[in-house]
Amino acid sequence: MTRTVAAVDLGASSGRVILGHVDARRVELEPVTRFANTPVSTMDGLHWNILGLFGSVVDGLRAAARRAPELRSVGVDSWAVDYALLRAGRVLGTPYHYRDARNAPAADETHRTVAFAELYRANGLQYLPFTTVYQLVAERDALLPFADRLLLIPDVLGYWLTGRMAAERTNASTTGLLRIDDGEWNEELLRRLSIPVDILPGLIEPGTTIGPIRPELGLPDGVELVAVGSHDTASAVVAVPATDDDFAYISSGTWSLVGLELDAPIVTDASREANFTNERGVDGRIRFLRNVSGLWLLTEALRAWNDAGRSLDLESMLDAASAVDPARVVLFDTEDPRFIPPGDMAGRIRDWCVERGIRPPDGPAETVRSIMESLAEAYAISLRQAATLSGRDIRTVHIVGGGSRNRLMCQLTADRTGLPVLAGPVEATAIGNVLVQARALGAVSGSLESLRAVVAASVQPVRYQPRPRTAAVRAASHQPEGRLP
Repeated sequence: MTRTVAAVDLGASSGRVILGHVDARRVELEPVTRFANTPVSTMDGLHWNILGLFGSVVDGLRAAARRAPELRSVGVDSWAVDYALLRAGRVLGTPYHYRDARNAPAADETHRTVAFAELYRANGLQYLPFTTVYQLVAERDALLPFADRLLLIPDVLGYWLTGRMAAERTNASTTGLLRIDDGEWNEELLRRLSIPVDILPGLIEPGTTIGPIRPELGLPDGVELVAVGSHDTASAVVAVPATDDDFAYISSGTWSLVGLELDAPIVTDASREANFTNERGVDGRIRFLRNVSGLWLLTEALRAWNDAGRSLDLESMLDAASAVDPARVVLFDTEDPRFIPPGDMAGRIRDWCVERGIRPPDGPAETVRSIMESLAEAYAISLRQAATLSGRDIRTVHIVGGGSRNRLMCQLTADRTGLPVLAGPVEATAIGNVLVQARALGAVSGSLESLRAVVAASVQPVRYQPRPRTAAVRAASHQPEGRLP
């Protein structure tokens, strides 16, 4: 029996509402609406336009219901770590954007109370200056004392859709506030950091029915909100069309999430020093990964060039970058904190090179090629380390998400890892979202592997074989090989 559900998939630059039609053998997507997600800069920092997002979501769901009156359920996923504070059910202020400048000083303050090594043993998360725990330390002298509830972005939208508050566990695991051993709120850590314990809602698992959509929102009677892997990467990993367990994944978009799916976390000094994270996935799996800078570098570089009147488009720039002589490629550290805020990425890359006495890229084509090569090298390093830290063999790399359309990046990733790359599906997050809903409704059944079998039967990834390793690649590949072949 086919079930029709709607995925609300919110990314850091845009959102979409997509219908999913699912039966026991196939999943088909039907895009409905797409809308911008543009941050707003005010006198007190960078914020999300949460009310505008909710309005776009409701409009999209109404359009989906008109197109598919048989709609049964809705699932919401988004980026991680950001939140809204509420009091008596009302949102206080406007949620901060994770790229706001307040976060780095708050991270330093947090580590004066709880050293990072101890924090890592408690939550298993890599160091990222915008993790929720650091944001809440920054909030202690602002709105936090006035709030009686905290909801992550997909959870606040879920509250507005249903009137019910809950925290979905995959997204909650990105906050730094869950215990790594049992996935429950870490009350001891909260108290040490003077964060109110009772501000956090109850935790629920993907596949839980949260409740009916409020009738005044104009959807058909009986449409319910179902919790999915509400961290978009958790949903994307569900849709990796892997048929064996010796795969790695790169969920590629604004950020790149590079890693493995494991049954248990790895919380060692070596994994901490390598800055690997342990986030919870659907069905209790562990997403052992590193958060690597992604296509944000490329899109911000293009935005700055176009703002300066260059009129450059993505496809032509990737074609030009593909023709650049490999000897002109410059590798830079994509994880340098200077690349986190919005701004002139080409200028920052140039500054990074000059500071180190390296010839910077000359012009947009060389800059784009250097971004693509540097990202591919960061992926290769991360996968070698993941293999070493986990003791797992990696035979195939799956790239899912928007970056799977970037042919240059996919080929360079195959070249630098020395592994075949399977690219697609592009809408992996939406597919994972609708499959978890469909399983909750009984349209499909079984394990995560069963859901992936449905994906594998429904999409045809593009295969990229590694080319012979050039001198430039060999020179850059200076990290331990791990257990990659």
